Amino acid sequence: MRLMHPVRPARTRQAAGLLVAGMAASVLQACGTSAPAPVLAPPLAPNASPQQHAHPAAERAARFPLHVEAGKRYLVDSAGAPFLLQGDAAWSLVAQLQREDVLAYMADRRARGFNALLVELEEHYFADHPPANAYGVAPFTVPGDFSTPNEAYFAHVDWVLTQAARQGFLVLLTPAYLGYDGEEQGWYREMRASGAQKLFEYGRYLGHRYGHYTNILWVEGGDYNAPDMSVVDAVARGIDAGAGVPQLHTYHGQRGTSAREAADPVRYPWLNVNAIYTHTDDVVAHASAAYRQSGMPFFLIENYYEGNSASASQVRQQAWEALLSGACGQVFGNEILWNFNGNPPDHNKAPWQAALDSAGARSMSQVGHFFAGKPWWLLRPRWTAAAPAVGRGTPPAPTTAVASDGSLAVVYYPRLESAPIDLRALRGPRVRARWFDPADGSWRAANAAPYTNTTTVLLAPPGVNSGRGLDWVLSLESIGPVR
Repeated sequence: MRLMHPVRPARTRQAAGLLVAGMAASVLQACGTSAPAPVLAPPLAPNASPQQHAHPAAERAARFPLHVEAGKRYLVDSAGAPFLLQGDAAWSLVAQLQREDVLAYMADRRARGFNALLVELEEHYFADHPPANAYGVAPFTVPGDFSTPNEAYFAHVDWVLTQAARQGFLVLLTPAYLGYDGEEQGWYREMRASGAQKLFEYGRYLGHRYGHYTNILWVEGGDYNAPDMSVVDAVARGIDAGAGVPQLHTYHGQRGTSAREAADPVRYPWLNVNAIYTHTDDVVAHASAAYRQSGMPFFLIENYYEGNSASASQVRQQAWEALLSGACGQVFGNEILWNFNGNPPDHNKAPWQAALDSAGARSMSQVGHFFAGKPWWLLRPRWTAAAPAVGRGTPPAPTTAVASDGSLAVVYYPRLESAPIDLRALRGPRVRARWFDPADGSWRAANAAPYTNTTTVLLAPPGVNSGRGLDWVLSLESIGPVR
C-alpha cells in the first residue's frame, strides 16, 4: 500500500441453491475436486505471542515450487496440495531492515499463519537511504542503470530469499517497482531511460540468479498501469529466459484494475496468475469479474491497509469477501509495518515492531484457523447469472460460497442483519450451523440441534464480536443422519 500522492490513500449479490435471500449468498508455477491435505500456515490464537503459538505439525509447510494446474483456481504445491495464500505486505523488507530484524519479522509472521510476503527487490523511495539497503549498499553500481547490478546488494537479497524459503514463505517479489503514476516512488523513469534491451538482460540476470529459488512469484509492475509496457515485458521475458523455464508472474497495477486487465495474457503470455487491487467496498465486484472472465487463479494483492484507511474489521471484510468470491488468497497490509518506518518519516507512527501484534494481524491468523481442515479449495462463490451489482458506496451484504460437493457452505456477514438461508445446496442430510468470531477465532452454535437440508432458516449474527466489530462468519457443514 504505497501512498504518496496527496489524493491517493497510502500505498447486489444473490446466491443460487444456497442463498442469502436478496443478496450474495472463494523458481515456479500458482493458484476442483478432491486434493491432498491443504497447505495452511499454523494459526495463532488472539492476544498471544508467536512463540507461545508456534504450531510445528498441525499443518505442513508448502512444498515449493508452486504451479498452476488446468481446471484449478488455486495455487498447487509440488505434492499436489492446494496452497491458500495468506500474505503480508512487507514492501521495504530488503532495503530497510538489517538481518536480525528480518529474522525477527519473519518469525513473527510465520507464527501468526502468514505464508507469503510481498517484497520489493530494490526500493526507490520508501527506505531511509533509498535505493541503498540498511548496510548502505546500492543495487546498481551506476545509479539507475539496470545493466550494472551490484553483487554485494544481491548477495543480501540471496540471504533474505533463503531465509524466507527456510521458514516456508512464498515471496511475491517485484523486480522493478514502477511507482504510483510512474513518478519518484518507483523505477519507471529509469526503466524507460534504460530501454528494453538492458531491461531484458537485467531480467535474464535475475532469472539466472533466482531461477533455482522455488519460493518466488514475480510481481511485475507496481501501482501503475504502464503506458509503455515494453519495459515491463522486457524484464518478465528476461526472467523466464534466465531461469530457463517459465516462472510464476502476476502484475500489480493501479487500484481498480486486475493483473489481466493491465497485462493481457494474450499479448504477455508470461502472466499466469491474476491479481485484483480494490477498495474496501468493491472487493466482491472485482473478484466476481476476475472469476467470470477466466479460470486463471487470482488473489487479492492489495486493498486498504490497517491504520491508514481501514480498521481491523475492514481488513477482515476485505479478506473474507475475496476468499469467498473465488480468490485463492489475499495479502494483508498494515500502514506502519509495510515500510518498517522507512522514508518518508512520520513521527506520529509507532515503531514497526509495535504493529506486529495489531488487531488486523490477529484477525488474519483467524482466517487460517477457520480454513484449517476444511476443503476450502472446493468452495464456489454463489451468484445469480448477473454479475454482482456491488460498487463504491454500496452497503455491505453477506458473501456466500458453497463447496462443490455440498459438504460445506460459508457466509461472511459484514454487519448485524438477519437473512433467510436456503440449505438445499448442501448434501446433508443434516446441517450443523456454527458462528465463527473472525476477531478471536472462537465458535458458538447457531442452533441447539442440526437443521435438515430441506429447509430455509432465518439466521442473524449473535451480536458485537470480541473485537467490537459487527462481522461474523457462518459455517454450515453437512453431517450424517442421526444414529
